[in-house]
Amino acid sequence: MFTGIVEELGTVRNVRDHRVTVGCRAVIADTHVGSSIAVNGVCLTVVERTPSSLAFDVTDETLERSSLGRMRPGDAVNLERPDSLAARLGGHLVQGHVDGVGTVAASEPDGHDGLVLRIDLPAAVRRYVVEKGSLAVDGVSLTVAAVHDDGVSIAVIPHTREVTTLGSVRAGDAVNIEADLLAKYVERLMERAG
Repeated sequence: MFTGIVEELGTVRNVRDHRVTVGCRAVIADTHVGSSIAVNGVCLTVVERTPSSLAFDVTDETLERSSLGRMRPGDAVNLERPDSLAARLGGHLVQGHVDGVGTVAASEPDGHDGLVLRIDLPAAVRRYVVEKGSLAVDGVSLTVAAVHDDGVSIAVIPHTREVTTLGSVRAGDAVNIEADLLAKYVERLMERAG
């Protein structure tokens, strides 16, 4: 389980034969082969560890359902280690299970060193989104500022703009989206109740 509070920006070093290698420093601490790490919001398992990088095997399923298949060497990625049950929850409950890939429709300055992102969402994800609800975008825990027929608007504070990949996204970029876990459970319970 993750919180959507990005710990570090890593750099993609290599993408080859369903293996992604990411250069990083902070998330290596207390990480070992078998550990889970959220990479742009996708929960991946560490399969190789060096003093300055982590490698992950990525399945066809993950490549098809996320934006990870578009990664290239040199790309920045958001990294987060899983949270412990004893830690404070700083963001919201994030599993690292991407619900769909959204498309950045616009990224505009807000006049206060932050951004307003307009993101088009797949219909399968839009049904879980509410104004002031939680949404993970490339693994970053965010609050929905407004809901539109085709997606959402998100206000990004200056700190988040500086320490995550969201500060460099542009119109047309693909972003991983994870809807609020609680909304999905409520929907399923209501379906079963008839």
